[in-house]
Amino acid sequence: LIAVKTSDKDTVPVAGEKDADSSKEESWETALKTTVVNIEAGEFQGHKVSVWDLLHSQYIPEENRKELLELYQAGELTLEQVKTVVSTIVAKAEAARAEHSAHMSSPRTETPVTEAEHTHDLQEN
Repeated sequence: LIAVKTSDKDTVPVAGEKDADSSKEESWETALKTTVVNIEAGEFQGHKVSVWDLLHSQYIPEENRKELLELYQAGELTLEQVKTVVSTIVAKAEAARAEHSAHMSSPRTETPVTEAEHTHDLQEN
């Protein structure tokens, strides 16, 4: 009894809501956690990652995550559609990040500045 009271106390605000739909929530949540995707982008490259982990990764903005979860729970998106959407978002976000960092660390953008500073120092001497 005491253990039950303690666990009820810990989750009082949410317990009532979760108890009503617990089996429903568990099934969709379990499906997302057990469905894995092989992503060849960013930190996930070469690893199999669950759709759940992808949804909660840095690549998926919170608004998008909430919308996808709502549509999936409502039955408007299938698990396969969620998997495809999330994989696409991660791949595109990583490609954009890679392109951006390639432009930022390009030798062409650093070299003229270095040469100009070096030439300027020589002229002063």
